[in-house]
Parts: sequence; C-alpha cells; structure tokens
Amino acid sequence: MTRHSPAPTVFVVDDDPSVCRSLEMLVRSFGLQAETYGSADAFLRAYRRDRPGCLILDLRMPGMSGLDLQRELGRRGSALPIVFITAHGDVPAAVEALQGGAADFLLKPFRDQDLIEKIERAIEQNTRVRREGAARREITDRIRMLTSREMQVMEFVVKGMTNRAIAEGLELSERTVEIHRARMMRKMVARTLPDLVKMVTRVRSGTAAPPPH
Repeated sequence: MTRHSPAPTVFVVDDDPSVCRSLEMLVRSFGLQAETYGSADAFLRAYRRDRPGCLILDLRMPGMSGLDLQRELGRRGSALPIVFITAHGDVPAAVEALQGGAADFLLKPFRDQDLIEKIERAIEQNTRVRREGAARREITDRIRMLTSREMQVMEFVVKGMTNRAIAEGLELSERTVEIHRARMMRKMVARTLPDLVKMVTRVRSGTAAPPPH
C-alpha cells in the first residue's frame, strides 16, 4: 500500500447486533479498524472499492445471504477477501463459498485468535492483490502513451527480434526502428529488454485491474 492509501478496515456483516458488537470490539482490541453492518444491502450501499481490508460475513442472513453478497461483489469486480462465519450445518455452503473465491471460513463457536489470524491473512492477501493491480495499471498507462508505430516495434521487440528483422517486417530503415525503439523503452521506463518483457507479461498474464471507483 502507498502512504496515501487508507488503512485496511475489517467490515463485519451480520444480522445479529450482538455479534456485530462483539466482533467490532475484538477487531479493535487488536488495533484494527472495524465497521459493522446489519445486512448485506446496508454494506453494499456504503462500501467503495477503493477501501482496502477484508469482510467478515455471516453465511445465513435474511434477505440477501452471505453467498448472494459474495456473488454481487464478484460482479462488481471487488477484490475484498471474505472470511465467512457459519454453523456446522452450513459446511457445504461454506465449501461453495470457498470455491467462489472466499478467503476462508470459520465454524461457530471459534477462538478469537483463530479469527484474528484469518483476518490478518486476508488483509495481507488484499494488500498483495491491490499492489499487483496498481502495478498493472501503471504499466497499462505507459503502454497507452505509445504511438501506433512504437506499439508495433514493442510487439516485435518482446518476441526477441533484432532491429534489422523489425525493420524488414515493418518496411522501415534500421535507424528509424532504433529511434522508435529508444522512445518506446523510455516511455515504458524499461532499462533492458528483460525489464520490458516482464512488464508486458505482467499485464497480459491477467486482465489489468480497472481503476478503483
């Protein structure tokens, strides 16, 4: 996270007010920020994707269930890790939640320390995902600065082609290719060919994350 990023928040969503209060007190006792919501709808109305942290979510709730909220967050492109809290009878649903991308789940009753450990792991996961997303967005922004010709040259360069081969492929002089290549490398802030290859691979290994909003 950058120094301008907000501190991670543990969001608690449970329809039982006493559970919300006890979990909020627990989370704050470990020096973490916490916010509680009595329903999935209330959380969705307040949550913004640019806020880092994790979500502690009751699996079974009236109205929109925990699984429904997980699916809705997925549709919205949220990377917020979810730790589900559930009763023993809901283990199959908890497994479904894990298959849907949840970070973890806890069976009631659970030890406070177990929950805190899962929260810490979830926040670390969120930090990594957000950092990687920011890095991909930065590289994507650099690529957008390239001219169409510089883009063509970059495509050939990352394939390992020489300036002479690129010049023949684009029907340009070798000197012109050298100029386009130098400009492209400068815009990409790539000092070496391996640097450039790593950047392009990083962006294309997965969908570049959209800016938070």
